[in-house]
Amino acid sequence: MAPFRLDVVTLVPQAFTPLGELGVIGRAFASGIAALHTHNPRDYTTDRYHKVDDQPYGGGAGMVLKPEPVFAAVEAIPVQARRQVLLLSPQGKPLCQKDLHRWVVDHDQLVLICGHYEGFDERIRGLADEEVSVGDFVLTGGELPAMTVINGVVRLLPGTVGTAESLQDESHSDVLLEHPHYTRPANFRGMVVPDVLRSGDHGAIALWRQQQRQLRTQQRRPDLYVRWSDQQQSSTLTMESHGSASMQFRIGNGYDIHRLVPGRPLILGGVTLDHPDGLGLDGHSDADVLVHALMDALLGALALGDIGKYFPPDDPRWEGADSLMLLEQVVALVRDRGWQVLNVDAVVVAERPKLKPHINAMRSNLAQRLGVELDAVGVKATTNEGLGPEGREEGMSSQAVALLQQICLT
Repeated sequence: MAPFRLDVVTLVPQAFTPLGELGVIGRAFASGIAALHTHNPRDYTTDRYHKVDDQPYGGGAGMVLKPEPVFAAVEAIPVQARRQVLLLSPQGKPLCQKDLHRWVVDHDQLVLICGHYEGFDERIRGLADEEVSVGDFVLTGGELPAMTVINGVVRLLPGTVGTAESLQDESHSDVLLEHPHYTRPANFRGMVVPDVLRSGDHGAIALWRQQQRQLRTQQRRPDLYVRWSDQQQSSTLTMESHGSASMQFRIGNGYDIHRLVPGRPLILGGVTLDHPDGLGLDGHSDADVLVHALMDALLGALALGDIGKYFPPDDPRWEGADSLMLLEQVVALVRDRGWQVLNVDAVVVAERPKLKPHINAMRSNLAQRLGVELDAVGVKATTNEGLGPEGREEGMSSQAVALLQQICLT
């Protein structure tokens, strides 16, 4: 899979060099998840002084960025099929988390035009699909806003963050701010971790975190809290007016099959098993046929394609990948689209080994990654009674069904 392409039109390309050393963002560039290219308008000037600015018509303080070198720089950039051109400007639409998610899902190339000096020639706006602002203030140029966009986009790309779970329930993903976090020690200088977080009661923990998100948003960002409250009220009124007809559900089903071969691990539902003949499932990732069928069911419910679209078998990034990690990324994508998993049901077709002793461990692994209770995950095992490729032990297959519920209004 080609990397997500980022092209920056800037008079100070050296400002973007540190991004290559910036933690997970730098590693995403190094591993080919994303590619960053800078383009200096000075390289596209035609005069001996490489002039990129001039005095504004009508007079006034400062210099204005000329259109010719900027147009030439943008027009020299290779165009990918799903390109979006952004102009970083104080006059743009305020940047929000949903914009970052939208650009990642809907595009594979972002071109970011950085302003400079007093401003830019008005005709430069015609190059952009969107104008973006990072706040109600003015900077010397668009480089810092562009780096903000790049950071926010790259961290959402599959494979950048170790677990997609960390991208869920974070600040601004669904209006509310994020809940407080704690780690060891439990007592630091008299400041104690709340008892509920050490209780092991996941239901109580989830409730506490939601309450803290609401409280923190109300105290720190009352404007966001008003937006969130209005959404909740609108949702309640819709339900009262239309009953269950307003509640949207989606059902998806998935199927996958992999060959049994020697020299490969046998992994189902994240559980490593021993085949009597030492066989394992062949595939580019760990070939967990159960998890693959489930991912296809989730994607199919929202008409998002199949796992091959997101984790191509010819992409070296996914060689030997843990399918449970890939499942987390699919769940994050489903959640970003405004849906949550209600329940799933799957069946594995295999002659050997006996799967029943391992079913609960598989269900637990899946429930954890799906963010649902254990009783919302069904896993069954059956044989083909000697028929077909499964019956001849040439392979194993799995079928899965997933039920999703919409969780946000647009």
